Amino acid sequence: MAFAVIAMNYDTKIDTTDDNEGESALDPLDQSAGEGGQQSARRLWIIGAVVAAIIISLWFFNNRSGQTKFGQDIPSQAPAVTVITPGKSTITGQIEATGTLAARRELPVGVVGDGGQVSRVLVEPGDWVKAGQVLALIDRSVQTQQQASLAAQVQVAQADARLAQSNLDRALKLVDRGFISKADVDRLTATRDAASARVRVTQAQLSEMRARTNRLNIVAPAAGLVLERNIEPGQVVGPGSGVLFRVAKGGEMELMADLSEDDLTKVSAGVSADVTPVGSGESFTGQVWQVSPVIDPNDRQGAVRIALSYAPDLRPGGFATVRISTGALVAPMLPESAVHSDEAGSYVYIVGKDNKVARRDVRIGSITADGIIIAEGLSGPEKVVLRAGAFLSAGETVKPTLVKPS
Repeated sequence: MAFAVIAMNYDTKIDTTDDNEGESALDPLDQSAGEGGQQSARRLWIIGAVVAAIIISLWFFNNRSGQTKFGQDIPSQAPAVTVITPGKSTITGQIEATGTLAARRELPVGVVGDGGQVSRVLVEPGDWVKAGQVLALIDRSVQTQQQASLAAQVQVAQADARLAQSNLDRALKLVDRGFISKADVDRLTATRDAASARVRVTQAQLSEMRARTNRLNIVAPAAGLVLERNIEPGQVVGPGSGVLFRVAKGGEMELMADLSEDDLTKVSAGVSADVTPVGSGESFTGQVWQVSPVIDPNDRQGAVRIALSYAPDLRPGGFATVRISTGALVAPMLPESAVHSDEAGSYVYIVGKDNKVARRDVRIGSITADGIIIAEGLSGPEKVVLRAGAFLSAGETVKPTLVKPS
C-alpha cells in the first residue's frame, strides 16, 4: 500500500510538471523548484524500499522461528524420543545380597582336665573326625604313677578286708562254745565293715584318677570337620588356654547375609537360595533356615542364615553372593535407563496422548539382571521414555517413537 501511495504522488507531480513544461522552460526560478521535487520523490522511494525490506525481514523471521502467532511449538521442531510400553510380565522374584560364609555349628574345643604339656597333635585343619576322637595328647607320666599307687592301695584294702572277714568267721564259730563274747563278735564285725569300706574308697580314688587321666586327651565333641588348630607339641596348656581346635559340626556351612527391612519381609525359612563364593564360578544351592527376629536399629537391616552342605569351595570367613527366591511376581519391568531418581525419589517420564511429557513417581521393587521391577506407579500400558529422560522437563512436547521391549 505504501508503494501505491508513493507512485500516485509521484504521478501527480509528473503530470503537473508536464502541463507547465512550457512555462518552466521560460522561467529560471521554476527550474529550481522542479529539481527540489525530484529530490523529494527520491527520498520517498528510499523510505518505501526500507519499509518493504523490514516487512520482508519480519515475515522471514516469523517463518524461521518455528512458532505460530499464538506462540505454540511447531510439531516438526519437537525433540524425538524413544518410548517403551512395559506391560506386565511374570517375574521370578529374587533378592540379591552378599554375606560371609561360616560353619553352621562351630564347636570350640579346649582343655577340660588339669592340662599339662602337649605330647602329640593328631589332626590338622581340614581333617574329618568322629565324635570322641582324640585330637591331641598331653603328657601323663605323673598321672600314671598316681594310678599305680592308688591301685596298690586298693589291693592293700582288699587284703585287710579279707583278713577282717576271716577273723569274724572264726569268732562266730566259737561263740556257741562260749570262748568269744558277743561284744567281741560286734567288734570284729565292725572291723570287717571298715575294711570293706576302705576298699570301696580306694577303688573310687583309682577310678577318679583314671578319669582325670583320660580327660587329659583333647577329644572332638562331635563328628565334623576340623577348621582350626591352635596347639603345638611341647606347649603347656590348661583350663585357661582358650580354644585349641574349632570343629564344624557335621561339616555343615552357612551364609549369613544382611537384608533390608523391606526385603526381610519377603523371606521365610525353607526358601531356596543360590550361593556363589567369591572367586568361584560354581553356585551351591541352600535353604534359608533362620530369619532374624529383630532389626538392627542402626542400619535397619536383619540377618538371614542360609544352610549349605559341605563343599571345598565353601571356606568359612570368605565372602559370597546369594540370590534368594521370593516367588513369582506380576509387575512392569523397565530398563535402568528409563528410571531416574532425585531427592524426591524414583520417577519415570510418561508421554501422554497430546505428546507432552509428564513425570510419574514410582516405587522400585527389586533390581535384576534383566531390568528394574516397578512395584508401584505403573500399570503397564503407559508410554515410558526409554532414554534421554534427563534432558526433558515436565510439560514439554516431544515426538515419540515406540519400540518393543527386548
